[in-house]
Amino acid sequence: MHQAVATELRHMHALPGPQPWPLAGNLPQMRPLRIHQDVEAWCKQYGPLFKISFGRTPVLVVSSHELVSAVLRDRPDGFRRPSITAQVSDEMGGRPGVFLAEGAAWRDQRRMVMAALAPHAVKAYFPPLVAVVRRLQRRWQQAARDGSVIDLAEDLKRYSVDIIAGLAFGTAVNTIDGGEDVIQRHMDIVLPAVARRSIALFPYWRYIKLPQDRKLDASLAALNTAIDDLVATARARLTAEPERRAHPANLLEAMICAADEGGSGVDDVAVAGNVTTMLLAGEDTTSHTLAWMLYLLQQNPAAMQKAREEVLRVAPDPAAFSIEQMDALDYVDACAQEAMRLKPVAPFIPLEALRDSVVGDVQVPKGGLLWCVMRNDSISESHVPHAGDFDPERWLQRAEPAINKHVSMPFGAGVRTCPGRYLALLEIKLASAMLLSSFDIKSIDTAAGAAPEELMGFTMSPIGLQMQLQHS
Repeated sequence: MHQAVATELRHMHALPGPQPWPLAGNLPQMRPLRIHQDVEAWCKQYGPLFKISFGRTPVLVVSSHELVSAVLRDRPDGFRRPSITAQVSDEMGGRPGVFLAEGAAWRDQRRMVMAALAPHAVKAYFPPLVAVVRRLQRRWQQAARDGSVIDLAEDLKRYSVDIIAGLAFGTAVNTIDGGEDVIQRHMDIVLPAVARRSIALFPYWRYIKLPQDRKLDASLAALNTAIDDLVATARARLTAEPERRAHPANLLEAMICAADEGGSGVDDVAVAGNVTTMLLAGEDTTSHTLAWMLYLLQQNPAAMQKAREEVLRVAPDPAAFSIEQMDALDYVDACAQEAMRLKPVAPFIPLEALRDSVVGDVQVPKGGLLWCVMRNDSISESHVPHAGDFDPERWLQRAEPAINKHVSMPFGAGVRTCPGRYLALLEIKLASAMLLSSFDIKSIDTAAGAAPEELMGFTMSPIGLQMQLQHS
């Protein structure tokens, strides 16, 4: 008799997991603004594969980085973002961009987004990036002279939106010097609402409007107006300068030209949707990662000193920053990687199976939901030595033992890896080099002096970080 070698498959309903409530499932046991932490705690209790329930809907939680990577690499054919998220967005009047697009629509949009964010395209835009970081430098110089407290998250958001607006839309935006960032203000309301409604037990807003829903409707209308204005401005440029159509100067112009020519699979709705997508991807994710990194550096003086020494050696003068200098900031890059390992701004990725699938030894039916935990193995002692320490050295080639770099996937994995990876790291290096070359940091902390709490909206942000500077 031959010994069986095949592993018997388990069904989702047979998996362990926290005891669900009748009708509501596990939702009452999860804090909406700390939902990532609640699921991470269950990972330690139930292991790499277990079940939770959103109402009566079972959800497979996957926390092994090998399994998460395999699932992410099986996109777009095997898995997609949950259709409920797209439904909620559509219901709210949202316009799908590459973030929510699937299938052929995603492939059409992805090609243009990738071209606009490729390293050579970003490098061509480098001088305006330096102009934005110099603007932030002047703002912080004034704060240092005044001895005033800097709202770190707010200033870094303004920095990020000024960069992405120029790169993606060819629009000179200056929110650092006090200009109002209308789009970001409304996205701060809209995006958390999409996340909140996607896991709501009952869609009450279809039947009754609460004050928060009326505020959301107003923000949606204002957001769509602002985006339409961006598109109209770009169209006016193309009309006034027809030669731009042969060589579009930014992502928005390229998308409009494609939509006008037809056959590209891109229409005006997709154009508007990708404006929103680029602002989301270019603001919250980068600014929050940078805020976490600066806080962690301040908490680790030895790492801060090494980062400062590298900046003063490689890129000491913001007025003379070059792309070659930024590419040479290996230790600062390692600091960013370490911050993203400990504080990923996307600590989980929800997915939906497009076909009957198997994850590990668990059968997942078509339409089944997955919750991929991105911060489990990356902070586990079994995968990362001294996992709780902020140690950028582990990302450098000389580190022993070298870290398994696949254990942390801040930009995802597979063909749907974040197309803005190079730009995000470049923004982080520019702001870090400017700060470390120009200032002594007196403090980066919360008002109470406690560690900043993690707030889960559409991305994970630190709450209440303040910075005080003095001239070096």
